[in-house]
Amino acid sequence: MAEPAPRVASADVDSLFRKHRLRMMLAITLGYGFIYTCRLGLSIVKKPLIDNGIFSVEELGFIGAALFYGYASGKLINGFLADHVPPRTFFAVSIFIAALMNLFMGWSTFLWVSMVLWALNGFFQGMAAPAAVISITNWFTIKERGRTYGIWSASHSIGEGLTFYVIAGIVSVTSWRAGFITPGILCIAVAAWVYSFLRNAPETIGLPTVNDWAGNAAEAPKEAASWKTQKVIFGIRAIWIIALASALMYVTRYAINSWGVLYLQEVRGYSLLDAGFLLAVNTIAGIAGSIAYGYLSDNVFNARRPPANLIFAIVEILALLAIFYGPQSYFMLTIAFAVYGAALSGLVASVGGLFGVDIAPRGATGAVMGLVGVFSYLGAGAQELVSARLIMEGTQIIDGVTIYNFDVAIQFWIATSVVSMVLAASLWNTKIRD
Repeated sequence: MAEPAPRVASADVDSLFRKHRLRMMLAITLGYGFIYTCRLGLSIVKKPLIDNGIFSVEELGFIGAALFYGYASGKLINGFLADHVPPRTFFAVSIFIAALMNLFMGWSTFLWVSMVLWALNGFFQGMAAPAAVISITNWFTIKERGRTYGIWSASHSIGEGLTFYVIAGIVSVTSWRAGFITPGILCIAVAAWVYSFLRNAPETIGLPTVNDWAGNAAEAPKEAASWKTQKVIFGIRAIWIIALASALMYVTRYAINSWGVLYLQEVRGYSLLDAGFLLAVNTIAGIAGSIAYGYLSDNVFNARRPPANLIFAIVEILALLAIFYGPQSYFMLTIAFAVYGAALSGLVASVGGLFGVDIAPRGATGAVMGLVGVFSYLGAGAQELVSARLIMEGTQIIDGVTIYNFDVAIQFWIATSVVSMVLAASLWNTKIRD
């Protein structure tokens, strides 16, 4: 981290603090939203890739798993590094390299090349989330963290919505290559904007620490990032349980993201745009769900995450049952996807990061994001392989037409959400670390 800059005049502190907190939230929320488009292109081009004989379902499972395994290792390694590197640099570099990998991916039709590119994409995308969360802890107090983390976590939904409707629309009138090249071009520009817009911490531009500015003398100062501080997280049992709960929750999350469009096209008979619209509704509702989660856990439960986790998990499971076993009308399916997206987004905000950040030492924010992240994306990667196998085992060819069977895969997806809910609920009395 750079040396603190000369202190600004006291009369300017409040206005500059508010200005740069807003800039920081815009940079990490929009930046992370756009980088998400660089990991979801494969989800919307699976059918054209299959129909054109470029990749089979099983091969697409291998490529999808490569992204998640690359992301898992990237989350772990880069999470620990992020506590020692300026978040502005880490974040911008992550977006830029992800953009390059997508540009290359748009021209690859070879399995192993695509697997390597997608694994590298995942690894470097693993730099972004730790940098974003460190920025939040640098600029906001612990009492504001649920709300601000919830707003930032809505970036997932922004990126998914852009992918499943805007990018899907472009693909539908061009070719599968646009599913990778369009996000790549966009994210090169976004990386430059993020680097120019984001500031690392208040002290680096001559402002007081956030606790000094907010008058929170009672709140413990943030520990300096060190390997010794980071190692503490390995001895906290609750963090391991959160990591496992997140891994199982990510199975369902990425099952819907990765296979939802193909399911809606093959089983329900919808077009790419109709299927993309349902996934877009799911993700747009996630913006409201993520923000609602932050407000509920901060204001109603006084920064306690487990009660909010349980409420959102129950709603998520009920919505999944409605999607796969409820009324078949497009209208009811739209409602079910909206409810599912809102509930899941709250869980992603908490179980996928915030809950662990609350428990960990404040100098190990990136490290705990890395540890939870590696479990999360190992779960997502295993899901790709298991889901592809389960779908293929039930598939039949009748009169030359391939009929895909998702029944066992769906049962697997719902079961993992149930177990994730139980694990997270077991931490009901876990206290946050001041």
